Parts: sequence; C-alpha cells; structure tokens
Amino acid sequence: MDVEEATRQSLEIQLQSGVETEWRQRAYTSDEVNRIVARLQQLQATDYAGKLRIAGFTERPYEDPADDVGMSQSCETCMYYVVHRQFCDLPELHIPVRPAWSCRLWRI
Repeated sequence: MDVEEATRQSLEIQLQSGVETEWRQRAYTSDEVNRIVARLQQLQATDYAGKLRIAGFTERPYEDPADDVGMSQSCETCMYYVVHRQFCDLPELHIPVRPAWSCRLWRI
C-alpha cells in the first residue's frame, strides 16, 4: 500500500468515527472561501484532522437543498479532484480523498 492510500484510509477512519467537521457552512462566496483558505493555511501540511474539520469533509456527496439542478457536490465532480490519484489538488488541502467524499470548498 502506498503512502497516499494509507493516508486516505486513515482519513476515512476519522470520518467514519464521527470526527466533527464544519460541513454545514458551505462556501459559496469568495469571502467565505477566502476565510476558510486562510484558516487552512495556518495548519501544518500533515494536520489532516484539522483539514478535515475546517474544510468540512463528509463521507457522502453534499446535496444542496437550494440546488434545483440536483447536482451532488462530491470530490469526483470538483475541479480540484485528480481522478487517477483520487486526490484533492487544492493547494491548501492537498490530500488523498475518496470520489464520494465532499467538502465545503467544492467547485465545479
């Protein structure tokens, strides 16, 4: 097992164990995104628990009740997702993820 997969499995265990994340407060404006990014920039690169918490990760795609199109917000539909690595390439996160996960920094 490579390092990324081991890290991904560790993150998955944290999410399954009920780590409390800030998933309810979605980031739809530039100001909201900038505030979250500023908080993430204060973390150490390996503070995965902090990244999960602040970015608001969930194990399942987020369904926005105000979205009449019905698109779910999952890592695999985010512009920062690197398919062949199952990886979030947002510089402030830069972590292995699962395709069905979601975070509040999701972008189309």
